[in-house]
Amino acid sequence: MRFMEEKIRAEGKVLPGQILKVGSFLNQQIDTAFLKKVAEAMAQAFRDSGVTKILTIESSGIAIATAVGLELGVPVVFAKKHKSSNVDGAVYTAEVYSYTHNTSYTILVSSDYLKSTDTVLLVDDFLANGKALNGLTELVEQAGARLAGAAIAIEKGFQGGGDALRAKGVRVESMAVIDAMTDDAIVFRS
Repeated sequence: MRFMEEKIRAEGKVLPGQILKVGSFLNQQIDTAFLKKVAEAMAQAFRDSGVTKILTIESSGIAIATAVGLELGVPVVFAKKHKSSNVDGAVYTAEVYSYTHNTSYTILVSSDYLKSTDTVLLVDDFLANGKALNGLTELVEQAGARLAGAAIAIEKGFQGGGDALRAKGVRVESMAVIDAMTDDAIVFRS
């Protein structure tokens, strides 16, 4: 998906701590025309997988997941990072460590929204060490649902999360995979 690589080269910025800032187009300000292109590519990759639901984690993944949901014509569910008063009844939970925020969360989804009859596609903006996707995978397993795979906008391949998921048999389709980042260079996987 060369169009993602081109956009990262044009607008991405490497911050200290191997953080890639793409806020100008993907996760603070959203370039809607670009988002549509991303959603179309993700949906095309999983169109024949029988997806009945998309699952993401709040908050940066919601826009991408919603766009993919529109393309596939399926509902989108997002795991909350904190239990709120509007979540009642049985819930599925998993512990997730956030590399970006240097903290752990207990993510949760109401059992009303994930069923054993669902085929779930995980969608997120970034895949680094894989903690968020592992947590989402746990939620899918708790529901007894089938996992179609994961569609990711940007994978930091050098952090190994995507390779670990693939080794477990999870289908991971990333729009761009970064193998190395320095202050003045980003190296994409060929």
